[in-house]
Amino acid sequence: MPLYEYRCLNCKKCSTILVLSLTNQVPAACSYCASARVERILSRFASPKSEEARLEALADPSNLAGLDENDPQSMARFMTTMGNEMGEDLGDDLSEAMESDETGSVEPDSTDSL
Repeated sequence: MPLYEYRCLNCKKCSTILVLSLTNQVPAACSYCASARVERILSRFASPKSEEARLEALADPSNLAGLDENDPQSMARFMTTMGNEMGEDLGDDLSEAMESDETGSVEPDSTDSL
């Protein structure tokens, strides 16, 4: 079951559409504005790695070059790299957490004292 990506010609946003049957396709429509004026675009593809290969890549000493555990930005970059290798999208939450930790405005979690 392939996934196709389309760009809406009205709102310019991209939508991913699952095609359940190639012979009985439902016309594509924008997921945001429901417009039928969409164009198919090239999609990214994933090359799956085994968990062992991902862990080996993380253990490579060259990944630690330039890492300063006292620098929140350096740690954020390293954590983003680790998340990407493990297939996790850390999003903006990590950056926000690192920035707030740097300013000292993070309040301790109520579970920290447990």
